[in-house]
Amino acid sequence: MLNLIRADLYKMRKSTALKLLFAITTVCAVTMVIFAYLIPQGKISEAYTGIGFLFSDINMMSILGAAVAGIFICGDFDNKTIHDAITSGCSRIDVICSKAISFFIAIILLLLPYAIITGIALLSGAKFGMSSVGVGFLHMLAIDSGTAFDVTVFFKMLAVMLTLILVYVAQLSLCVPFALLFKKPVVVIVVYYGFTILCAQLYGLRNASEVFKNISSYTPYGGTHTFLTLEAQAGDFGKTIIVSLVFITVMIAVTYSVFRKSEIK
Repeated sequence: MLNLIRADLYKMRKSTALKLLFAITTVCAVTMVIFAYLIPQGKISEAYTGIGFLFSDINMMSILGAAVAGIFICGDFDNKTIHDAITSGCSRIDVICSKAISFFIAIILLLLPYAIITGIALLSGAKFGMSSVGVGFLHMLAIDSGTAFDVTVFFKMLAVMLTLILVYVAQLSLCVPFALLFKKPVVVIVVYYGFTILCAQLYGLRNASEVFKNISSYTPYGGTHTFLTLEAQAGDFGKTIIVSLVFITVMIAVTYSVFRKSEIK
C-alpha cells in the first residue's frame, strides 16, 4: 500500500491540475479575507456578503474537493491504473485505502491557504465580519478577530484549524465511494455539491427537530463541528475528532463493501 501511496503522491506533485486548484484556493482565501475586512468597515456594502461567501472555504471545497476526487480517483479508472494495481496483486482494500489517503492529503494541501491566511488575519488584530454566513475558517475569522494573542491562544488557534481541516476531510470522504460508484468526475462534482446544498438547507431543521439535531451532530455535516472557534472546549474538540474519524472509517468501509463486489473493466 505504501508504494501505491508514493505513486499517487508523485503523480499529484507533477499534476498541473492540482497546482491550478491550489492557486485557486489561495486566491479565494485572500479574496474571502478582503471581503470580510472591508464589509464591517462599510467600504463594501453588506449586499455583497453573498459574493464574499462564494470565495469561502466551505463553498470552494465543496466544488474543488470533489474535483480532486474526480481527477485522481475517477481518472485512475479511465487510465486503467486501478485495474493494473489489482491485476499486479494489490488487494482491493489496499487500493481503496491508498486512494483515500492520497485524496485526503490533497484536500489538506488545498486547505492550507485558508488556514495560513486566516491565521495571519487573526494575528493582525484587525476586525473581520460576514459571521452571518460564515462556516469553517470564515466563521472562525469573524468570531475570533480582534482576539489578543499569546502563546497559549496561538496554539489553541492551531488546534482549531487542524480540527477544522479534519472535519473537511471527513465531509469530503463521501467523495471516495461516489468516485468509485459513478467513475465520472463531473457526476461526482455535481452530486456532492448538490448534497452539500441539501445539507445546508436541512441544517435549519436543527431548531425544529431535536431528533434531527441529535442525529446530524454525529456526522461531520451537523452539530457545531464546522463552527469551532477559540471559545471551543476540550469536549468540543474531542467529539468533533471522534465523529470525523468514525465517519471517515465508515466511508472507507462502505467503499470497500461496494468495490470488492464490482467488476473491474
